[in-house]
Amino acid sequence: MLITGLWEGIGMHAVVGDRLHVHGRVVGTSDQTSEIIEIRGPDGEPPYLVRRDDGHEALVFPGADASVEHPQQSRKST
Repeated sequence: MLITGLWEGIGMHAVVGDRLHVHGRVVGTSDQTSEIIEIRGPDGEPPYLVRRDDGHEALVFPGADASVEHPQQSRKST
């Protein structure tokens, strides 16, 4: 039995400055993290233009092995 629409309405959402974390798919392969510098999709959806830690930029269409990490806003101390 094929169930369609299982993930409908659940999507990736990011803003500029978030980090894209792509998990290694093979044992021994390290994860990659990149800063999202531009959103190319509607409403924060992919594709994303990212800057990798080594300075290279790439247009990324993230898959199921990726997640968006939102930086925590700094809190003002009183």
